[in-house]
Amino acid sequence: QVQLVESGGGLVQAGGSLRLSCAASGSITTIITMGWYRQAPGKQRELVARITSGGSTYYADSVKGRFTISRENAKITLYLQMNSLKPEDTAVYYCNKFPGSFNWGQGTQVTVSS
Repeated sequence: QVQLVESGGGLVQAGGSLRLSCAASGSITTIITMGWYRQAPGKQRELVARITSGGSTYYADSVKGRFTISRENAKITLYLQMNSLKPEDTAVYYCNKFPGSFNWGQGTQVTVSS
């Protein structure tokens, strides 16, 4: 059983920054690719960024150049630094493995006002 706990969301003005954190615990190995996902109201959940255990990264075109994903393997902690936020970044953000998924955590709400 794996538990995922996301934190760090909030309300920010357009152009602002937030740093999200994800703590993973339970039956999990560090040798997996982890990702940040988001789900906006009325839309499907989408992959925002992912990172391998070796540090290779992938970003969705919509966040490339603005978001940075990182991880601490020893603590199985995942981060997402979000800069130059836009109103369209408003969503609930989740962390999980990629591909596939553990049970989803509660997510953390990010709201960007214009």
